[in-house]
Amino acid sequence: MKLKRLLLLAVISFSILNSEVFNGYTLYSPMGNNSVTYLINNNNAMIRSWPLPAPIASISYLLPDSSLLVPLRGTVSWNTQGPMGGRLMRFDWNGNTLWDFTYVNNDYIPHHDIEPLPNGNVLVVCHERKTQEESVQAGRSNINGEMWPDKIVEIEPTGSNNGVIVWEWHMWDHLVQDQNPSADNYGVIADHPELLDINLGNVGGGGPGGGSSGDWNHVNCVSYNADRDEIVISSRHMNEFYVIDHSTTTEEAAGHTGGNSGKGGDFLYRWGNPQNYDRGNSQSQQLTAQHGVNWINPGFPGAGNFILFNNGGNNSNTSYVYEIVPPLDEDGNYIINDNQPFGPSSPIWSYSGGFHSPMQSGAFRLPNGNTIVTSAQFGYVFEVEMNGTVVWEYNQPQGSMIARAQKFPMPFNGDPGPSFMLGDTNYDNELNIYDITFMVDVSLGLNDANPPSDYNQDGSVDFNDISSLIDFIMFN
Repeated sequence: MKLKRLLLLAVISFSILNSEVFNGYTLYSPMGNNSVTYLINNNNAMIRSWPLPAPIASISYLLPDSSLLVPLRGTVSWNTQGPMGGRLMRFDWNGNTLWDFTYVNNDYIPHHDIEPLPNGNVLVVCHERKTQEESVQAGRSNINGEMWPDKIVEIEPTGSNNGVIVWEWHMWDHLVQDQNPSADNYGVIADHPELLDINLGNVGGGGPGGGSSGDWNHVNCVSYNADRDEIVISSRHMNEFYVIDHSTTTEEAAGHTGGNSGKGGDFLYRWGNPQNYDRGNSQSQQLTAQHGVNWINPGFPGAGNFILFNNGGNNSNTSYVYEIVPPLDEDGNYIINDNQPFGPSSPIWSYSGGFHSPMQSGAFRLPNGNTIVTSAQFGYVFEVEMNGTVVWEYNQPQGSMIARAQKFPMPFNGDPGPSFMLGDTNYDNELNIYDITFMVDVSLGLNDANPPSDYNQDGSVDFNDISSLIDFIMFN
């Protein structure tokens, strides 16, 4: 027994010594009515925070110049439970507003995700309304009400409060159906993997818990590959993700020719549920209610592969992180054989460690080969090695949902940020009772405030700073 214990301790010690947390800062935004985006270090201590003027729709993005791009809920509300947006804001490192633009009305509404582009523009996922009559004409059967297919718009900021649409793509332009010869889009489903069957799935739902709406695709993520000039989107309701060509003009994106691919706005690749295009069988389905698909960055282990969070749906007790290798020929074109589904038949890597979230969530590969994972529902974020060893974790103290967290190397290009931890009032690189005591004295006027003592970054040191630091120390 002693020998077994010693061996076990040796294995554990070896594992710990050989585990490496990526040296970076983690960005996350708890969802709720009082949204704040936080940046924390590997000790889970806050480096920076950005109080937001409205509830966040999903995930904030830290840009190379140290500014923060955020999708917020707008003033127009649609009848659905999904994370609606409509307001886009960008803040500098110090929280000053650089851009505040609203894009929403009764005909379209942003939701879920955005994607900052290298040229400074922003991709935005939106619902757009289609009437019952339009849906029937497009080939939809058994419908009683509106449909809200998704579209992607690219917005160019043109001033502190303005923006223009410079490119757009509509799911509605890339449909097929085999039920009504007299309606639009009639054809053989299996012959058109580049198109989406308009009669797939239910219309409505808006996420877990249901609800009356026209939500159909429920696209929950958009990601951009600059090397390929392609976009990938994830559709929860279709249990698939899709790749489209961004090199097209808006006119080409509405059709089936043009762009680098020569295929216009049609799907270049899709993966997760080949039954959607009448290929494969029930055993071929790989995804259920997945979120957060993105390409692994150039230079990272697995570069060019896709990584995502496979939620597993409401009735599952387990979620997974998948890495998928796209099937490419020598010229970089996606391969699909006649009458066969797109490959691969399974992920090249998967991880499941007893976590589950039926909603939101995501995963990002890090430069050292680790993966940062967000199990959204209970605000659980962790970093895992390829061998399944969890080397870092963070639990949101209040249990608030976190859509997706990202981790960035520090310092990054631009302002590297402050050289202190927020709350570390005595600059000893620890957060403890001495820091709390200093804050109390500042709030009573017995000490002068210093930058770390303004823990919540609201411009003053008071009970809110003290309470927040106490909560952090107690729970972390």
